[in-house]
Amino acid sequence: AYRAIDSMTSDGAIVQREKTSTGKSFSLHPSSELLAAWQGLLARNREFGKKQTGQTASPKRSKTKTKLEIINVPAVLGESLKLTRGLRLLMHADPTFMAMNALKRQFEMILGVGIKSKALSIDRLSREIERNSKRKISEYDVIACDLPWFGELVAAQRLLPLDLINSESGEDNSDFYPDAIDCVRQNRKLYGTPILTTAEMLVFREDIFEKLGFAPPKETSDVIRISKEIMSSGLAEHGIAWNGARGTALGHTFMTIMAAHGQPIVELKQGADGFEVPQFGSRHPKAMFLHPAAFAAAEYLRELLAVSPPNVLSMNWYDRARSYAEGKVGIAYSHTLLANLFELDPSSIAYENTGYAPHPTGLSGKPVAPLGGYALAIPSNIDPSRIDGARKAIRALTSREASKLYVVNGSLASPRYSVNADPEVAAMSPIIGVVDGMSKRGILQMWPRPPVPG
Repeated sequence: AYRAIDSMTSDGAIVQREKTSTGKSFSLHPSSELLAAWQGLLARNREFGKKQTGQTASPKRSKTKTKLEIINVPAVLGESLKLTRGLRLLMHADPTFMAMNALKRQFEMILGVGIKSKALSIDRLSREIERNSKRKISEYDVIACDLPWFGELVAAQRLLPLDLINSESGEDNSDFYPDAIDCVRQNRKLYGTPILTTAEMLVFREDIFEKLGFAPPKETSDVIRISKEIMSSGLAEHGIAWNGARGTALGHTFMTIMAAHGQPIVELKQGADGFEVPQFGSRHPKAMFLHPAAFAAAEYLRELLAVSPPNVLSMNWYDRARSYAEGKVGIAYSHTLLANLFELDPSSIAYENTGYAPHPTGLSGKPVAPLGGYALAIPSNIDPSRIDGARKAIRALTSREASKLYVVNGSLASPRYSVNADPEVAAMSPIIGVVDGMSKRGILQMWPRPPVPG
């Protein structure tokens, strides 16, 4: 056994990592090469098993025709992170971070240190980031920031610049969705690494649309008309669910619906593909609430009330997705971040029965799918001795291998093209390919929720 271990270590199949500062104690781990060989063996065994049993995959979930690269599970770091008392994370409570938390022991092995994390809802997370910035020394090494927050956080100097380029693997930011990178880039510097991206789209029950003979709605008037038909047909109790709860939830709805009418909520320069987000610094952009698109968005939301559940004015992101997953509505505005509620749950009436469309347009005639998501960043008041460890942790937690691990453990919100092209990931849900296609066609845009101060 010792001779076999020595041979595999010299061949690069085993990584030997020191456990103590003296170097007398160490642990052994499979290298990325050994993991790749193991993954290849598993793939061959799966194909053999399918041939022997005559098994075929669900046609809706096997759309990959060509042989594409299968991404391996993450390998351990060659050196443990130099972080006394372990890695301290501040996260958002969503499926990706819940998957990360479920894999805590595995990531502790990968990083070589313990992990202590706190997961909060969106508003509580924002307040905690602000409170933490006022401490003399940050309580956290790495924080998760909603993409639109970066303009304000950078302007207030609450984040350290972060180099996305991984010199060891040759990876750079071209593998990430471009609009996600635009959100974390300020003044030609990168302040975060995307860990998840999500598109807000219109989701609809394909069986209902087929019975009623409807095509996916392209205009807001179509949404009203189809919602009324759904209710009168009795195929669903209500037409559509959306974020109506006071505060951040309704504010989010209004800005995305206004964008679907062709205008962001702040004054932005029009570009070739939507709107550009300039480097504002500390200046707050001009609000555009007197624009005709703002009035049209408000009137459309008032019309939606008549075809929405009676509790719509208390609905948030989770409530609307749950209402759709349970069959209470036939249509919903929903982030793909929460698509696991119906895409991965066979008990849902919408399981393998959901169609996706960009936001139906109002005045503009141009479809848009607002980009959402989170990126990992380093607080500017971090203890300087912990910066290197925090950078390496972010690199590991946002790698291709880690991103795939989140998806196969319940998240459907990868920000990387290479991960979404992985056959095993693509087979998880058709939504993976839909979002990828929207990004490549320029429909997935960050300007509806622009990363600007205020």
